[in-house]
Amino acid sequence: MPGGGRIAYRHTPGRGPALVFLPGYMSDMAGGKATALFERAQAEGRECLLLDYSGCGQSDGDFADGTLSRWRDEVLALVNAVVAGPVVVIGSSMGGWLMLLVGEALERRLHALVGVAAAPDFTEWGRSEEDKARLAAGETVFDANPYGPDPTPMHAAFWADGQANRRLGTAIALDCPVRLIHGMRDADVPWQISQRLADSLRSPDIHLTLVKDGDHRLSREGDIALLLRTVFSL
Repeated sequence: MPGGGRIAYRHTPGRGPALVFLPGYMSDMAGGKATALFERAQAEGRECLLLDYSGCGQSDGDFADGTLSRWRDEVLALVNAVVAGPVVVIGSSMGGWLMLLVGEALERRLHALVGVAAAPDFTEWGRSEEDKARLAAGETVFDANPYGPDPTPMHAAFWADGQANRRLGTAIALDCPVRLIHGMRDADVPWQISQRLADSLRSPDIHLTLVKDGDHRLSREGDIALLLRTVFSL
């Protein structure tokens, strides 16, 4: 990266548009959805790029220093260094917020967006007023983690940057095809968030797919098959 840190990534060359997967909060490129996407791209000779944000997975850095703006800039630097043509950005959970910021910056290179349990603006709707006051005062707030033994932190810098990058409720000036997939039993991100995102995006070509018994991860065999069908249809 321009600042000197090293970002871990996996890239397979092939036909475009390139598929770029953005993982969720405190997640990495080793997850089931990213791996399935990469393997399918390899098998079909299509270009695909996975990465770990700084402070996550195999990348350098401290997670406490991570913000949406910083991770957006890392994604863009990597895309510009590795990918020559148009891009389909696939974002999972927080990655579904980050894909909007990346898509805006890519401009004409953006071919399509695919959000999986997309969570734009979760620093707003996902936090109580008490939490917001603590974060605004510079504190770190910890949440119970259903996916591991350690609590999940939200640091004040991430929260403040998130609040400055909210997108719901105003027109999002993106006109590419958009596909959104959301589980209706998602306990972390209500499926109505994807509906709000669809309403906010300017594009007329938006499909929202609701999985009635789907949870937040959407990592079951059928969920991943749905994701692959959706991505490769674009």
